[in-house]
Amino acid sequence: MDQVYSALVAMRAAPVMDPESRPDGPRPDDRLRLLGALLAAVELEITAATRTDDEFYQGFAAVVGGWTETVGAAATLPSLVIINRLQRTAVQMMPPEDEEERPGQAASVAAAMAGADLLATQLAADHGSRERARLSSNRGEGSLANLVMGMHVLRVSLGDVED
Repeated sequence: MDQVYSALVAMRAAPVMDPESRPDGPRPDDRLRLLGALLAAVELEITAATRTDDEFYQGFAAVVGGWTETVGAAATLPSLVIINRLQRTAVQMMPPEDEEERPGQAASVAAAMAGADLLATQLAADHGSRERARLSSNRGEGSLANLVMGMHVLRVSLGDVED
């Protein structure tokens, strides 16, 4: 945990800790919060460093190359990391409870979940877990249905198609 906090300090992204409840700095139960902060800091750095023009692809390839070198090429671990990332992405795209979900936003959440569910289905099938594969594929089909419905509602709101 000290390494995570040190990395946040080095990136000038360390969260402010309440000195009364944490006089000695972060505690072990802060680990996931600190990892989330580090993940956000790294993603912000990558976003700032990559471009949306032709140079983007070169930067994107370097980021993916570094990720693959760190995680490895074996099928299971990268798949688990990507499933987790897609699930976090879906949750992060959800609006706060007091906000209405927009159709494009709903479709985006469904797309991220569909990707996670489909990859989880394949991973479970590869490891011989038919029951887990079935559960994941059922969720995936529901996510795909939500994606198509959200896309349709968005297209109706744009006037591209009739309801």
